[in-house]
Amino acid sequence: MSTEEFELNCTVRTDLGKGASRRLRRLNDEIPAVLYGGGKDPVSLTIAHKDIAKAIENEAFFSHIITLNVGKKKEQAVIKALQRHPAKEIVLHADFLRVSAKQAIIVQVPLHFLNEELCVGVKLGGGNILKTLNEIEVSCLPKDLPEYIEVDMLELEIGDSIHLTDITLPEGVTSVVLSHDEDNDLSVATVAAPKAIVDEDEDDAVTDEDDTDAADDTDDKDSAGDDASGEDSKD
Repeated sequence: MSTEEFELNCTVRTDLGKGASRRLRRLNDEIPAVLYGGGKDPVSLTIAHKDIAKAIENEAFFSHIITLNVGKKKEQAVIKALQRHPAKEIVLHADFLRVSAKQAIIVQVPLHFLNEELCVGVKLGGGNILKTLNEIEVSCLPKDLPEYIEVDMLELEIGDSIHLTDITLPEGVTSVVLSHDEDNDLSVATVAAPKAIVDEDEDDAVTDEDDTDAADDTDDKDSAGDDASGEDSKD
């Protein structure tokens, strides 16, 4: 679990609706947010934009227990959704889920890839690492929530892949996908061959096809010639 600590000061929001949210962003430089879950009623909140903008600069914010200071009350939560402006670096809305120390939570945790440059397939084979997943969904108690999960690429050769079942998860942490069905062993990363080698293989395949077509044409001509000779003999 990360030693980082995140706290956000919030106020309860009573002026609701799209118009109120737009005024909040435009006039006060604040954003609307909601806190829900934990068997309690949802609470509409207001958070200073500068505070949450600074918090999300740290990757750990998205896989960490966050303390929301709502007046004199402290709420433990995780970020569940973050709405951003499509063209500007502006946060528009945030959703937080309350957490309980004794209840498992489901969170997206980022993957950190280790030894990419030292990977056998890259260093000796000139290959490239293709990542199909950058984060995975895990289930765990709040105290066991990891900031990130490491994926070691060191010993992979060209053509090798790492799947979910190859990743060592921290104690108390399980993959949500694999818990539903162990056959859903998704690929996480693959060491692909250099493009030049791939192109050469494709060229060889095309050449083989051309040679086969040429041989077929020759056989057809020979067959036609034999048929003609046979007809001449009959005459």
